[in-house]
Amino acid sequence: MAEALHIPVLAEETVRALTEGREGGWWLDATVGAGGHASMVLEATGVESRLLGLDQDGRALEAAGERLAGYGDRVRLVRANFREMATVAASEGIGAFRGILMDLGVSSMQLDEGERGFSFRVEAPLDMRMDRRGGRTAREVLEEEGETELARIFKEWGEEPAARRVARAIVEARAAGRLPETTTGLAELVERAKGGRRGRIHPATQVFQALRIAVNDELGALEAALPAALGLLEKGGRMGVISFHSLEDRIAKRFFAAHEGRMVSLMGGGERWAGVEPRVRRITRKPVTAGAEEEARNPRSRSAKLRVAERQD
Repeated sequence: MAEALHIPVLAEETVRALTEGREGGWWLDATVGAGGHASMVLEATGVESRLLGLDQDGRALEAAGERLAGYGDRVRLVRANFREMATVAASEGIGAFRGILMDLGVSSMQLDEGERGFSFRVEAPLDMRMDRRGGRTAREVLEEEGETELARIFKEWGEEPAARRVARAIVEARAAGRLPETTTGLAELVERAKGGRRGRIHPATQVFQALRIAVNDELGALEAALPAALGLLEKGGRMGVISFHSLEDRIAKRFFAAHEGRMVSLMGGGERWAGVEPRVRRITRKPVTAGAEEEARNPRSRSAKLRVAERQD
């Protein structure tokens, strides 16, 4: 069942970059989803390897449990946001990992569950929470935030050019008691605010992305998770980040570049390294993207970018 629900993106490229020449040890899939990447890592690293899988989505964790059941005690699964990885690793008695993977964003499995509210293609409540145990829903964000803050969310996290116009339309609908309660209702409101459809991409796409990021604090979680992951890597260990939009990719790119650092010339001659500790070596100078065959098989892979770095000290 889990196999059919989720196709891991850039699977071969990711597993090869993370595991080449490495066997045994502990591995961390910090966003384990349905367990697709995790199962490939376990196969590639031999019977002495073990894997800790984290996910804040209870249903995803159930799917991962089904898919990885055959690996027995080589696998531990914990419901947690990946920003909590250091705390979870400590509680599990794991000091360091040979490799760490973060596959970001919403999964095809979550999109297919229409009632979760991630997609406007299916009418559903405006929820969008990856962890449904708490936190504000998307509709609560629309109910509670002012026009200026909504415009900021749409502009910064959705890169929506009509952010202010859409925010104003939402606030006006709210004041009139007509704030949409469903995904399709919000999509229609955004479409009207932007003057109708132009081109293949639905007018509400960027607004939905921005709301999902806001509801789940996705960028804040990533900024917390990256240094946590690097701190948990053993020397020579590798970490990979798969992103699906420019905001995530930019954060990962800048983080790796800062830790790779550079050599700078000294006034009195010679040079020294300048950067953020601990040092890394970027395995992928440019992000790895899907080929035509994978894009045809799995459309979600079209926007995927993989970056990998190796800890040096």
